[in-house]
Amino acid sequence: MSARRVRIGIDTGGTFTDVVAVDEETGEVATTKTPSTPGDPADGFLAGVRKVLGQLDLDGSAVAAVSHGTTVATNQLLEGKLDRIGFITTEGYGSVLEIARQSVPDGYGNSYFWVKPPRIVPADLVRTVRGRLDVTGAEVRPFDRDDAVAAARFFRDAGITTIGVCFLHSYANDAHERAMLDVLHVEHPGAVVSISSQVLREYREYERSVTTLVDAAVKPKVGAYVTNIRRRLDEIAPGVPFYVMKSNGGVLSAAEVVHQPITTMLSGPAAGALGAALIAGTAGFDRVLTCDGGGTSTDVTVVIDGEPTLTTEGSVGDYPSKIPMIDVVTVGAGGGSIAWLSPEGTLKVGPKSAGADPGPICYDNGGEQPTVTDAHVVLGRIPPHLLGGEIPLSVDAARAGLERLGGELGLTVEALATGILEISAWNQANALRQVTVARGLDVRDFTLTTFGGSGSLLACRLMDVLGLPRTLVPPNPGNVSAFGLLTVDVRNDYVQTMVARHADVSPATLATAFADLEGQAEVALDGEGFPRSEQRMQRTADLRYVGQAFEVRVPVGDGELDDAAIDAVATAFHAAHHQLYGYDFATDPRQAVEWVNLRVSGIGPIRRPEIVELAPSGRDARRGTRPVFFDEWVEAPLFWRPDLSPGDEVSGPAIVEEFGSTVPVHPGFTATVDRFGNLLLTKETAR
Repeated sequence: MSARRVRIGIDTGGTFTDVVAVDEETGEVATTKTPSTPGDPADGFLAGVRKVLGQLDLDGSAVAAVSHGTTVATNQLLEGKLDRIGFITTEGYGSVLEIARQSVPDGYGNSYFWVKPPRIVPADLVRTVRGRLDVTGAEVRPFDRDDAVAAARFFRDAGITTIGVCFLHSYANDAHERAMLDVLHVEHPGAVVSISSQVLREYREYERSVTTLVDAAVKPKVGAYVTNIRRRLDEIAPGVPFYVMKSNGGVLSAAEVVHQPITTMLSGPAAGALGAALIAGTAGFDRVLTCDGGGTSTDVTVVIDGEPTLTTEGSVGDYPSKIPMIDVVTVGAGGGSIAWLSPEGTLKVGPKSAGADPGPICYDNGGEQPTVTDAHVVLGRIPPHLLGGEIPLSVDAARAGLERLGGELGLTVEALATGILEISAWNQANALRQVTVARGLDVRDFTLTTFGGSGSLLACRLMDVLGLPRTLVPPNPGNVSAFGLLTVDVRNDYVQTMVARHADVSPATLATAFADLEGQAEVALDGEGFPRSEQRMQRTADLRYVGQAFEVRVPVGDGELDDAAIDAVATAFHAAHHQLYGYDFATDPRQAVEWVNLRVSGIGPIRRPEIVELAPSGRDARRGTRPVFFDEWVEAPLFWRPDLSPGDEVSGPAIVEEFGSTVPVHPGFTATVDRFGNLLLTKETAR
């Protein structure tokens, strides 16, 4: 029996399941991919585990831990496949979901044309209960048990088995919600219930209500999925620690995730951003734009000083979710994005995707609509196969499909394919602008890091469109998200609303509130197996100027919270506000600062894999030539990336290929291999 121990990261995407195994002693990395299985994602997951173990000639006893990024919850929301949900709230607040917010999304110049999205719970499935707390959590009217019993019996008799509970001001006192939960356990024991004080202990009733209902809605499916994976993983590696990626940049044991399913939103993109941040930081870049291109979509994030930006203002589909999540913007611009004609006769690309089944036309698996991948393969930008030859691609089928669409537009195959790629590139560029220019950041100050199976195919074009100085393409870019799963710590977030003007904030009150949050975090990390000596606590607070509707999050230093420490937080808020909005009121005593939310992140550190330097291969990386279309057909040299050595340069036009991805180096660009094996793309005129 081998004494080697490996940790495995698995990221399930819409088209492929990516797998990375890291040897705990040597740091050796093994990577592979296997097709995703949308019917039962667990099949692709287990196939990936077996495949990478076979690649290393190991069995399940060598597995030290498995970390997983899943899109089960995200896809359920994006596709709107939600079961009927019941909603219980405070008497007088039954219309909170209809009232929602007055803000209109960008792109609707006149709010007359905007229609509110369908509410997550129809009005006939809302029940209210008498009882009232004030903003401090003090009881104004007692909880009415008769109303609670009537609500529970109503949902039981109606066959509603998923219920969300959100009472007014329960962030300050959860007594009424816990009483409601007790009633539901007695009257409707088969129901799956989420209460807001356990999901999001933060004010703003609409967002808290929707976040709680989303948690309840995805709980059955996420719970069944994670439990199924756990059971089947035990067939390979009995009892192995199994973690699931959270959207906040941490992982959590599978046993806990079933109780907090909403925290897995955007877990795959979060892992990719963290993996890319570590790789780019090791290479010497601390201001990074990550661009994760998959088969269905492209996810982009901003990394500053090695840390992806976090937000609590995110949403998934039509539903706002105020849980902490890495700030990801997603566009339907992946390899499987379908090219189609609008009713006006213009060419569009995405967001609909051919997915893994039937896939693009070139898969020769029944797909009939041209995709971005079909355009790449017809132009010679990718080889006539994927995964090193495991999946052959039919160039002829792709060309025939493009000819049909081109005939409707009066375009040649080359012109149509180039147009498809150009639209896809601008879709990605607009997403990158959303996370930079729209937030006051100069996109030209950043290094683009592209990864995912299709993420690097348009890198040169993105540099042209955005004026980026360079692009970093990591080794095995298709597996960066899976690698990222092995770089993250166990992390739990806790929040408590405490609205008070800065001048009135008491150090003792603040210290007590933070101590309570830290206590909750410690208990959770105890359950995850981390001794107190290893646990780390990270304190932050949300502040605003009195009268503002939104807050700015700033760090709260470790140590004693005295008047000087509290003033330091306010000073940090002024600086952060100026950086975000271009002004502050630090010297204006008329404009008071207000504290809103206190936050604690409990972190259990996990050993990160080391990024090792690339040894010279001593081999010739050239692999012949292939006709490739870059404005015109050229005979472009092909390079096999695993045979490149540090310091090697590849001048465009050229194609750099490896097992899971391809990098087209356009004319006028150069790709240089750094000491870690990253490809650095730069424009020759800028060198």
